[in-house]
Amino acid sequence: MGVREACDSVILAGGRADRMGGRDKPGLEAGGATLLERVAAAAPGRIVVVGPERERPRALYVREEPPGAGPVPALRAGLAEVGAPWTALLAGDLPFLRPERIDALRAAAEGRSGAVLLDGEGREQWLLGVWRTDLLRAALDGYTGRSLRGLLGPLEPAPVPPTGEQDLTAFDCDTPEQLARARAVLDAARQRIR
Repeated sequence: MGVREACDSVILAGGRADRMGGRDKPGLEAGGATLLERVAAAAPGRIVVVGPERERPRALYVREEPPGAGPVPALRAGLAEVGAPWTALLAGDLPFLRPERIDALRAAAEGRSGAVLLDGEGREQWLLGVWRTDLLRAALDGYTGRSLRGLLGPLEPAPVPPTGEQDLTAFDCDTPEQLARARAVLDAARQRIR
């Protein structure tokens, strides 16, 4: 197999975080780094973060208009900065994301419009996928809806199942309880390494 085409990353990190009490969810720490830093560390290519500018990680920061308008306008703003043929679309609150899972998505997307990760219950995680940039742009061009499912579902991406019951890749931190669980798992892993 030849060399794969380049893939940039768009990380959505500007939501209201209502279930987290309105706190800066991507800026919360887990396992010695912020959630956003953990996602960026796994993300391929040029990293475009849609959300408020932060000192870390180093990335290009852009905002949707108006700020907080939702994931579809945020994707539009981020995608405008992508130059690669492929785009990884990622949430900014995935503490267990690893580069090899994005590699698996990219491999599954070959010859397709894209690939999306499924959670343990078989649901598509629309903010955990890899897409052909030109097809994403074309889909956004005429789309007036607000739903990522409505935008991305018709592209019929390859579904990528979890690697097993212990695969936490799709685990996100929407609530204080989920953040506490992520911190406990990451702290336990750090203790085992010491």
